[in-house]
Amino acid sequence: MHRSRINGILIDCNTDDIDAAAHFWAEALGRPIDPDHPGTRGNYRMLATPEGQISVQIQRVEHDSRIHLDIETDDIPAEVARLQKLGATIDTQMERWVVMRAPSGQRFCVVRVQRDGFSNDAISWE
Repeated sequence: MHRSRINGILIDCNTDDIDAAAHFWAEALGRPIDPDHPGTRGNYRMLATPEGQISVQIQRVEHDSRIHLDIETDDIPAEVARLQKLGATIDTQMERWVVMRAPSGQRFCVVRVQRDGFSNDAISWE
């Protein structure tokens, strides 16, 4: 058995100025940039996450700008296998996460547990 849930939305920005992009999204979504969050580093800016809500992270990327979501899990290989049975494919195997592609073409990531409260509201899978 393993567990998973949606972790957050990632806003991929093909930009030289990640701070300007993060500022736009912080204002647009009404969530300030959280400079003390461990997810705010290098090419990443984390917006403040109200309790019980999913996270929003802005990241500088080399590919086209887009938005994707992350699924967090306590067992990445088991979650990847479950999603493959549903028709998803592995796009890229990274060191600490897996980029997958839904049958309809959208990319998403399977990551380790990121947010508090996982044990309270993650879905259990056999």
